[in-house]
Amino acid sequence: MIRLARVGARKQPYYRVVVIEKDRARNGRSIEVVGTYNPRTEPATVNLKQDRIAYWKSVGAQPSDIVAKLIAKAPASTPASTEPVAA
Repeated sequence: MIRLARVGARKQPYYRVVVIEKDRARNGRSIEVVGTYNPRTEPATVNLKQDRIAYWKSVGAQPSDIVAKLIAKAPASTPASTEPVAA
């Protein structure tokens, strides 16, 4: 499963986009970090490794609803996007 793991301080959310087994805790040990999401910037910053996300989806990993929206809004032209995306 591809989902968000919160790593920010209290009242300062910052998320990693991680590949993790479905039955693990939200911030449990992940298999791979495939991006980051910072909702506190204006507009929100999303950095994704599109090639790694495509690989994990090809082997059966399913993104969560929020991550699917982030992937859809992120520019698909670059393999590792560093463009800010409004979320």
